[in-house]
Amino acid sequence: MGSSDSFVTVIGSGMAALGADHRLRAGGLSARLYDAADHPGGHTQTHVYEGGWAFDEGPHVSFTKDQRIQELFANAVDGDFQTLAANVDNYWGGHRFKHPAICNLFGLPTDLVVECISDFVEANSKSPESLNNYEDWLLTAYGRSFAETFPMEYAKKVHTTEASNLTTDWLGPRLYRPALEEVLNGALSMETPDVHYVTEYRYPSRGGFVAYLQPFLDQAEINLSHRLVSVDPKQRLLSFANGAESLYQDLISTVPLPDFIPMIQNAPDEVVTAAARLAATSMVLVNIGIDREDAGETWTYFYDQDLLFTRVSYPASFSSEMSPPGSSSFQAEIYFSAKYQPLTVTPESLIDEVVGDLRKTELIRNGDQVTHQSALYVPYANIIHDHDKLPALEVIFNYLEEIGIKTAGRYGLWGYQWTDEAFISGEEAAQDIIDER
Repeated sequence: MGSSDSFVTVIGSGMAALGADHRLRAGGLSARLYDAADHPGGHTQTHVYEGGWAFDEGPHVSFTKDQRIQELFANAVDGDFQTLAANVDNYWGGHRFKHPAICNLFGLPTDLVVECISDFVEANSKSPESLNNYEDWLLTAYGRSFAETFPMEYAKKVHTTEASNLTTDWLGPRLYRPALEEVLNGALSMETPDVHYVTEYRYPSRGGFVAYLQPFLDQAEINLSHRLVSVDPKQRLLSFANGAESLYQDLISTVPLPDFIPMIQNAPDEVVTAAARLAATSMVLVNIGIDREDAGETWTYFYDQDLLFTRVSYPASFSSEMSPPGSSSFQAEIYFSAKYQPLTVTPESLIDEVVGDLRKTELIRNGDQVTHQSALYVPYANIIHDHDKLPALEVIFNYLEEIGIKTAGRYGLWGYQWTDEAFISGEEAAQDIIDER
């Protein structure tokens, strides 16, 4: 059992945990990290397969506007990165068109375009009504025809529940609200400005997205294969599945809250119940490689309910190192959730349907040969911002503050965090400890 006097204990080794470690070191403190997996990095993983295929654990790219984080990540790969244009598009009903869809209706069925514009004008001529949920927000922002055809259908696929069951506190810049002139221009012309919140991104030239973490991993003290099973906040004692124990003076956890709270000995029933009400999606990633170059650009959103996947990204477009020469790749995302839409089959059983849908949408063309296929299950993907979330978090965070435990990261703070925000959240938790000490 280790002494707790000289270090801060961090559970996890992903973006948030390494952000905490980085800030603690800068503040003159040391950290000891524990991770349940046999490899470090959390979700910031690049999975390498035989034959020269590489796939991240979801389409990770860096598009932060924070200059400090830009420089930090650039230095992490010794400046060996690419800055690429984000070419994001949509697929619906056999049509493929630029994102955001509301500004790029050109080429869609005329009656749908007319209805979308008419409803958009009507919605924006009214005084805003009370917005009780995400569906209300969509109807107010875009009008019924567009909202029901595109974002409300997408919500079912990516959140596994109806838009009316979601809050709006997570939106930020993620959905663009255009002026009427932008909608009209995009309905009459294919030439439209780039107004998506991601216009360009950075990606390591080699090594996949995890390359951004390598210097932080190299300097961190990480204990792998240490799955946390118990936290005794009175004794400040951590117990792990492998039998190891460790005392802590200060603790930062990046473990998902529904898993972490039940580990805390004698946690009040209302806190355990609150954690159980939190919902998140799980994800199956189906990775496909083909024997043709230039199969895609950045990523595509899919609205049709009869297509299995919600989004497809094109890893080989991020870096030529992600696929063998003369090849390219697809990564399809399919979402599930224990609360609303459980996964009842094996991830591998979804591969054939994904390949079929890629052919149906002509992403895989006649003559293309599939040269790689694999599937990966990710138990935590995105937070589901349903109406149980905010009241549950209030109970949980009040309790964690009482027992002196800090959390960080997407699942430790239970928010919609991008890569840089996760790293910064770890830094902020660490700074709190530095200030307190």
